[in-house]
Amino acid sequence: MPPNLTGYYRFVSQENMDNYLRALDINVVLRKLVCLLKPDKEIIHTGDHMVIRTITSLRDYVMDFDVGVQFEEDLGPVDGRKCQTTVSWEGDQLVCEQLGEKRNRGWRHWLEGDRLHLRMTAEHEVCVQVFQKVK
Repeated sequence: MPPNLTGYYRFVSQENMDNYLRALDINVVLRKLVCLLKPDKEIIHTGDHMVIRTITSLRDYVMDFDVGVQFEEDLGPVDGRKCQTTVSWEGDQLVCEQLGEKRNRGWRHWLEGDRLHLRMTAEHEVCVQVFQKVK
């Protein structure tokens, strides 16, 4: 049985965000701004339904989905694209595949103790973020 990811998580660290955003064709000004942000995550996990909120001082992004069901994701707030997204479990990791213009786009979340890890990929770039559970 997969873990329940419900909780509020505060930003701890990130690696390689600028190169990840460059792979998504984000302009240099927005890349610099995003790299300064320290997003929080709020996850509501009820059975196969999940809501993942990424919360920043600039803009929030909400993913609301059922695990295992493909849906059209509007990534307009991120990079102006739409893609076909499927989120599923691979063991204890929540894995997202985003099919669209960019190859190898997606992410995976997993817990290590009270830390939430996020590994995002686009093309050949990988960005890793870590968050600390606070409630």
